[in-house]
Amino acid sequence: MSFTNFDDVLQVSLLYDFYGELLTERQKEIMELYHEENYSIVEISSELGITKQGVHEALKKSEKLLYSYEEKLGLVSKFLNTGSVIEEVRNRLDSLSLNDELKEKVEEIKNILNKIED
Repeated sequence: MSFTNFDDVLQVSLLYDFYGELLTERQKEIMELYHEENYSIVEISSELGITKQGVHEALKKSEKLLYSYEEKLGLVSKFLNTGSVIEEVRNRLDSLSLNDELKEKVEEIKNILNKIED
């Protein structure tokens, strides 16, 4: 999997957005506390009544699973690639010299592209 210019935390957060529902309830709870609520490992340990080592291991196992899902399914990479392609199409459409009729058609195409990203 190739993420460009993403740091590790952002990568894991994006993977979690795509594949989080495939984790167990406990894994999701720990991931959400750590990545979305910005709890520390110590705070999660205290909140859930498990050891710091248990939290750390759960996070690492969950992250490993998320990367494994991406390796097999590639949804995040496809999503990022689609966004890049849409942006390239928009740029090329913007660079065209068009008459009024064609400008209308280009705007229709841009509106379709907007629906893809929603």
